[in-house]
Amino acid sequence: MAIFSSKQSYLGVDVGGSSIKLVELKALNGRPTLTTYGFAEKRSDLLKGSVGEEMRAISEALKQVVKASRVTTKYAVTALPSFTVFSSIISLPQMSRKELMSAVKWEAKKFVPMPVDEMILDWEVLKEDSLAAKVAGANAKNTQEKAPDASKAPQKDMKVLLTAAPKNLVQRYMEIFKAADLQLVALETEAFALERSLIGHDKAPIMIVDIGAVATDIVVFSEGIPMLTRSIDVGGDTITKTIASTLRVSSDRAEQFKRDFFIATQGASDSNIPKAIEFVVNSITNEIRYVLNLYQNQGTGRSIEKVILSGGSAYLTNLPEYFTKLLNIKTYIGDPWARVSYPVELKPVWDEIGPRFAVSVGLALRQLGT
Repeated sequence: MAIFSSKQSYLGVDVGGSSIKLVELKALNGRPTLTTYGFAEKRSDLLKGSVGEEMRAISEALKQVVKASRVTTKYAVTALPSFTVFSSIISLPQMSRKELMSAVKWEAKKFVPMPVDEMILDWEVLKEDSLAAKVAGANAKNTQEKAPDASKAPQKDMKVLLTAAPKNLVQRYMEIFKAADLQLVALETEAFALERSLIGHDKAPIMIVDIGAVATDIVVFSEGIPMLTRSIDVGGDTITKTIASTLRVSSDRAEQFKRDFFIATQGASDSNIPKAIEFVVNSITNEIRYVLNLYQNQGTGRSIEKVILSGGSAYLTNLPEYFTKLLNIKTYIGDPWARVSYPVELKPVWDEIGPRFAVSVGLALRQLGT
């Protein structure tokens, strides 16, 4: 149901592994304001070799969500899964933008595991005093050869955040939205959408753990820049399957048990988690620890201040308390609606499903300049 209407609004559409989420936001008195939202269960896999039928199914499901939500705009933003996008911070000599275009393409060949001609490249020159630039500079200094003429002070290199995405995957998204009668005005990575909705203007080192249906993404941000990104094939579905196997029940009943157990133990102070899913959660914990070690080895001199949970399984029983105790870092569930105005009667809904919309909210915020 449409709550407000505006010509200057944008859709943030998250095509996840198990569902489609969309949020329509507009700017009202300088603040992002909810127009409408929608959700549909739809499993998708756009990485398959033959995806024609899959693309048509996603387009049709997206059409239905758009219609049911009564959106007021056709301008949409979506995101590529983090594990399909390659990123790195590189050092380059000072040069013109025209020269930079050629240099970035050349550097991309060193870390992109696909032919560069099959990738879409994007880059951003980092501010010289940013933490990401300092880290890149320190790493480059460790391997830099001595300048031939020590009497001349070398010019400081530029630090560039380079990202690369497969052209064929981008084309699939464009075709899906065109078939759904939506105009795709921007396409970015899930990591930046999460940073926008869950971190905002906070420049401190922060880790986001996004537990989706089929995968968990772990991203460390500092000053709005993704310093480290990791993905593992463990998510909500893994937890459901574990419960089904342990209790010998169907997948549907296991999913319901997972949700009911959360509801029954909300507010509990005990930091333990159910034994049936402890092994799965430990897989995520071990990956988080690995990322923490990678970050500490970069020598930034700054520790990660907090861990923010998002995704459909962020609400697993006592998960924030469990991570806080094991990692010794304050962990809490992110609120993507903290910077968005919405009717107060929706508060109970967001308290239950809010983290699932973190990506879609962040995507919609992109076009509002927040």
